[in-house]
Amino acid sequence: MALRKIVTVGDPILTKKCRPVVRFDEKLHTLLDDMADTLLEANGVGLAAPQVGILRRVVIIDTGEENGIVELINPKLIETDGEQTGCEGCLSVPGEYGIVTRPMTAKVEAQDRYGDWFEMEGEELMARAICHELDHLDGHIYTEIAERMLTPEELDKIAAGDEE
Repeated sequence: MALRKIVTVGDPILTKKCRPVVRFDEKLHTLLDDMADTLLEANGVGLAAPQVGILRRVVIIDTGEENGIVELINPKLIETDGEQTGCEGCLSVPGEYGIVTRPMTAKVEAQDRYGDWFEMEGEELMARAICHELDHLDGHIYTEIAERMLTPEELDKIAAGDEE
């Protein structure tokens, strides 16, 4: 396994639509494993393949829950419900956070690393992460839908635990 370089805002790859995965081979497994190592090292919640320079429909998410890292290949959002508004950041937009409204629950259909289809549903942080990462696959970044970006002073308050 290896760490991959995380592409940051301004790189045109982040604005491109990703192509479906058609080969479920060792190359894909290496990408998934490398993305997991990169996500862990960056202390993030999710990572999409274009964030490491690969235009394929591949996402990994780790919300810290007992199910560990979730791998979603060729994911399709099939159902959402409710609404949540909260702070959101992105490994490709380092040091910045914004207020974003996302669904409270999100159901996705995807393939695993071997090509088998499955469905999963996430709530709260998992739903937010699913929607955030799937946006990357279509060339979108959360800053496009943020109601507003947080100021450095607001970030300092959040870091200090003084949230209102």
